[in-house]
Formats: sequence, structure tokens, C-alpha cells
Amino acid sequence: MRKSDILMILSFVVAVGMIVKAFILDEEVKVFLLVFFAVGLGLALLRLFVNGAIKKMKGKDWKVKVLFFAVLLGFGLPFQSWFRKEVLFSMDRAYLVSSIIIMILGVLFMTTFFGYMMRKMNAKKLTV
Repeated sequence: MRKSDILMILSFVVAVGMIVKAFILDEEVKVFLLVFFAVGLGLALLRLFVNGAIKKMKGKDWKVKVLFFAVLLGFGLPFQSWFRKEVLFSMDRAYLVSSIIIMILGVLFMTTFFGYMMRKMNAKKLTV
């Protein structure tokens, strides 16, 4: 078993454990945990998309590269600023640490899960 597979399983188990614990104990943070886990999954997919797009930039004209990064920063920086100011800074401090932890677990899980699925799909292509 690869280290990435262990990380994927461990991050998923810890995230599900945190969410289940919050629901069993009827903690008020349970909704935030679900939302921030989904945000973490989305951030991982965005990261994978951007990394793939950057890899495809090799050999492109410099104007295309500048346009790509201008659009990326044009959307990313305002969203990041909004998320930080309106969501993170306005949250109750008691919820903040567990919400950030679950978001990081979501990023770790989805990144490793996507890699795992790509390995499985490539293995199927090689055997066919």
C-alpha cells in the first residue's frame, strides 16, 4: 500500500470521525464541519485543475500564459479576500479550528483520492 493511499484513508476516517462525533454529541459546529469539508473538496479539485492547466502551458505563447494567470488571480484573489473577511473572521473562534482542520482533511482526501482514481484508470487502459 502506498503512502498516498494511507494518507487518503486516514484523512477520510478522521474527517468522518469528526463529523460523526459532532452529530452524535449534537455539537453546534456540525453544519460548519460539513460545509468546510465540502469547501476542502472543492479547493482540492480547483488545485488539481490549475496544476493540470499549468502543465499544459508549456510551449504556449507568453501572452497566453499572462492572460491565464491574470484571469486566475482576478478570480482567486477577490474570492480569497471575501472568504477570509466575511467567513473566517466573522466565525466564532470555537468553531474556527475544527473547521479549518476539516477543510485541510478535505483537501488531503480529495487530492489523494483523485490520484488514486487516475492510477486505477491508467492501469485499466494498460490492461485493455
